[in-house]
Amino acid sequence: METWESFEAARAALAWQVELGADEAICDAPVDRYAASAAPKPKAEPRSAPQPKAAHDPVADARAAAAAAQDLTGLRAAMAAFEGCDLKRGARNLVFSDGDPAARVMIVGEAPGRDEDLEGRPFVGRAGQLLDRMLGAIGLDRTAPASVYITNVLPWRPPSNREPKPDEIALMLPFVERHIALADPEILVLMGNISCQALLGRRGITKMRGQWAKLGARPVLPMLHPAYLLRTPTAKRDAWSDLLALKARLG
Repeated sequence: METWESFEAARAALAWQVELGADEAICDAPVDRYAASAAPKPKAEPRSAPQPKAAHDPVADARAAAAAAQDLTGLRAAMAAFEGCDLKRGARNLVFSDGDPAARVMIVGEAPGRDEDLEGRPFVGRAGQLLDRMLGAIGLDRTAPASVYITNVLPWRPPSNREPKPDEIALMLPFVERHIALADPEILVLMGNISCQALLGRRGITKMRGQWAKLGARPVLPMLHPAYLLRTPTAKRDAWSDLLALKARLG
């Protein structure tokens, strides 16, 4: 058992060491502080670089949505639900089709105008009224069973009736192709540059008109758009010649 004198002696010795500057406890063996600070720090594990995200492809979305449609009702619903085309945000209505899907003749126009956007049917404005008279001249009527079926490349109206952009055409092309496949017409009539560009990959309707082409095994007749005929009445003679060629093909 420690005596009071030994405790006081130890405390005095400790106080003496503190006065000398020994204010830290030491180990039995000396430590080289310089060597310790110079020791290399363990290397951090390298972080793997973030993988770039795959670019979103709205055309692939359109292709998948169109392919999933098993009938025209399903195709219309798929087009109505498709959010990839900005034209939808500025349009009043989806313009899908008019006439009888069982018709031998299917007409593909370009895009809805103001009247079509308001009514939700293709070719109902001045150009549409002229189209009805043109069809009537060869015995076709959109209101008659199995006579004619009408749609457009774009189902939504472009702002100020401007020409559709290439990316807009590319976005809606899968739906147009599926539309044709589901309706399965005997003859396809493409009216105007946009429909020819979309489905035949060519423009220049004034040179292409009246010259039969093919989309797969299906005969295709490029024709002048009725809106062009309203602006250029002298071209109606060419349109009449093309209508007669269509009538002859129908037999």
